[in-house]
Amino acid sequence: MAYSAGFSPHPKVSYAGAAPTGVASEAEYLEIALAQRREPDEVRAALDAALPPGLDILEVVEASPPGLPERIEASRWRIELPGVTAEQASASLTAFLALAEVPVDKLTKDGKRTVDARSPVLSARVSESEEPDTSASCAILDLVVRHVTPTVRPDDVLTALRQAAALTTPVTPRVTRLAQGLLGEMPPADPSPKGAEQSALPELRDPLSDAVAPAATR
Repeated sequence: MAYSAGFSPHPKVSYAGAAPTGVASEAEYLEIALAQRREPDEVRAALDAALPPGLDILEVVEASPPGLPERIEASRWRIELPGVTAEQASASLTAFLALAEVPVDKLTKDGKRTVDARSPVLSARVSESEEPDTSASCAILDLVVRHVTPTVRPDDVLTALRQAAALTTPVTPRVTRLAQGLLGEMPPADPSPKGAEQSALPELRDPLSDAVAPAATR
């Protein structure tokens, strides 16, 4: 691995939109600079062997312009809401999507900032958990959120749903990132009364696919 120069060298590793602490993810991407060229499969095997179980390197490709941040426009998130019915979640989501703007406060490295948690949400839908244990309600909220600055994360959207759409979450939600990538075509809007909360999610194109010039390590 290559290291930066200077008094305190650091490994040259950069993440694109890394998932926040406490959030599960099935789609993280990073770039690693090497001191010498190596075959991608050799790098993948070495990294995979060094990581603990559950952290798996799926693919390695050689980077080429443009950079990784330019290849990732949005993330798809799944938020499990234990103790919340699908009807309750749908009502709150409909109210949220009907708003033009939902400001929320968040802490950033530069201090407290007010961000709009509504406009980055490109599409959303609600479903019920398919887990075999049906003793308790658990709504599932699927979101596609555009990457913006400052970053709007799922906890910001949940804060907006609580403050502006009366969502109550009696149990801490479980959040998982399912995909990152470039935005494909947006699906047509559903004109039905429930179209707002049941809209189809846009496709996210793999930033490492042949359709996009290869860039990084996933």
